[in-house]
Amino acid sequence: MGIFIGIGNTKPTFPYDYYYGVKIDLNVADPALVRVGRPELHVSLPVQSLMRRCLLDDEGKVTAYLHPTDSTKTDTGAAADLTGASGMVMVEIPKHYRKFEFDGQTVTALISLYPLPGFHVVPKMYRSAYEATVDRTASATPKLASVVNTTAAFRGGNNNAAYDGTYRTFLGLPATQISLTNFRKYARNRGTAGLNGAGWNCDLYAAQLATYWLYVIEYANLNSQKAFNAEPTSEGYKQGGLGDGVTTWNGDWNTYNGYYPIIPCGVTNSLGNRTGVVEHTVSNGDAISKKFNVPSYRGIENPFGHIWSWTDGCKCEIQSETDGGLAKFYVCDDPAKFQDTNYNDYQQRGLLPRKEGYVKRMMIGEYGENMPTEVGGNSATYYCDYYYTNIPASGTAMRGVLFGGNAAYGAYAGLSCAHSNHTATSTGAGVGSRLCFIPEA
Repeated sequence: MGIFIGIGNTKPTFPYDYYYGVKIDLNVADPALVRVGRPELHVSLPVQSLMRRCLLDDEGKVTAYLHPTDSTKTDTGAAADLTGASGMVMVEIPKHYRKFEFDGQTVTALISLYPLPGFHVVPKMYRSAYEATVDRTASATPKLASVVNTTAAFRGGNNNAAYDGTYRTFLGLPATQISLTNFRKYARNRGTAGLNGAGWNCDLYAAQLATYWLYVIEYANLNSQKAFNAEPTSEGYKQGGLGDGVTTWNGDWNTYNGYYPIIPCGVTNSLGNRTGVVEHTVSNGDAISKKFNVPSYRGIENPFGHIWSWTDGCKCEIQSETDGGLAKFYVCDDPAKFQDTNYNDYQQRGLLPRKEGYVKRMMIGEYGENMPTEVGGNSATYYCDYYYTNIPASGTAMRGVLFGGNAAYGAYAGLSCAHSNHTATSTGAGVGSRLCFIPEA
């Protein structure tokens, strides 16, 4: 049956035909999921297929879409300027609708391009194609950036110029050693365009969450590190995952460069908007090298691994055993109200585990939170990713959330790997972020 929408309506007459998703049995350890909804939509993937790389100016306007199979070109075939002069290199995530249904020990996650009954809106947003660096051209107002730019003004890592001209150069790499507080500030230095005058942000929990469920529904599995397979199933469905990612560095990363970034921005440009992996060699200058398969999910390079991503719009209240004994997870959907001092304007979405471990159950709830409620799995069961936390000896700690893992985390890493140990002012050599933009509603 073809698409049928009544005259003057924006909703399908037969809603059950216009969603697709997956069913999660909470008692089954196998991360493979059952596809539900209209089978053809699991082949055409109408929501995911609208994701595409583009250049976005500081007013939040698309100046060009990039070529679907080669991000060094625009969609017209002309050479694309990825240096920042024509805009930030972003991935457009389309407005869509999402719903979670609960029946005993099963959860069904559904998405649609239509505002079907019971579905909530996932607003259109832009998430950086690359892990973010910082444009320091104007030293008083550094700006978070998603670019391919090897000039000194965009130097990554901790902006250490001593490595310039060596195999350890930070030129062209993402920036780290920056707090969530400052990542937010540097993103806002792009201006007041977008939602509530605060559209420019560092990596957003809402964008990370949207990416997570789009992947899970597309590949019908919870293991984002499953080996990449470019071939569809006999039904035309996607299979496999995104591979190990940049998570397999063993032993001498500290000696190499002190746990700073190792993968330049733009390694996956040859994929364009396609999902895949690109081999990249990191050399130490002495004829010894390490090879990594750098993943891109529909234009989002390194969606996990390489460096942790500071993520805004969520926070944790972790109480000591004598001061409540709870670990609460909060979300704020209004970027103009993001802050690091209290829980005003944040909504509690659930309770987190009190110990670390591989995630066995997720919070999910009405909005699909991909933070855990229970640990006890392993790298091949349930959600296949690790959750980190610690409990303060006394009082209550306000913590932010890092997602993804880093280059040495191996099977602990993945799209749902989360870390709630640090305050918003914390920095780390292997901790970066992304750039995001939310248009006006």
